[in-house]
Order: sequence, then C-alpha cells, then structure tokens
Amino acid sequence: MSKINNDKDSISKGKHAHSTEYRRLIWEMIVWPLIMEKNRPYFSIDEYQLKRIIFSKESNIPSSKLSGGLISLVVKGILIKEENVYSLHYRLIPYLRKKAILTYGQALKETYTK
Repeated sequence: MSKINNDKDSISKGKHAHSTEYRRLIWEMIVWPLIMEKNRPYFSIDEYQLKRIIFSKESNIPSSKLSGGLISLVVKGILIKEENVYSLHYRLIPYLRKKAILTYGQALKETYTK
C-alpha cells in the first residue's frame, strides 16, 4: 500500500501541465526577454538558440526539455514562423512598445481575444 501512495505523491502534474509549464517558461524566460532585448517584434532562430543555451546553462534545465516550447508558441498563435524568423502576434506589439512585462497568460489571452 505504501508503494502505491508514494507513486501517487510523486506524480504531481500530468503531461499537459508539463507542456504548459515549459511553454510558459520559454515565453517568460527566453522569448519575451529576447524580444525586449532586441527591441523589435521578431527574432531569428539563431538568436533564440543562443538565448536558450544561455538560459539552459544558468538554470540547469536541459535544452532537450525546452526544445518543443518555441513550436508550441507558434501552434498557440503567439508567434508566427516565417522561414528562419519568428514574429510576434500583431496584438502583442503594443506591449513591446510600452516595454511592459508580458506574462504567458496575458499573451495567450490577448491573441485569443477578438
């Protein structure tokens, strides 16, 4: 019985919760800071990869855990992929102009709001 209880205690999040957590992490710790750093609503894949490597080393999170986050942001509509460039959804550009801190939840809500 105790083994079953221990297994249940060790499982705190489901598959989708982990995906959301990594997507949020990519947005708030890599993508949005990169956009703010560059002060433009787009970035290249090379710029992203460099920022991801630096973050991965500083946080001790393997880059393999972070690899799907960027594509997931494209699927959610927050970013738009054009060849080797990723652009910000047009509704998020005012946040860049204001130099605002934009959380993943706010970005998601803004892109889905009509």
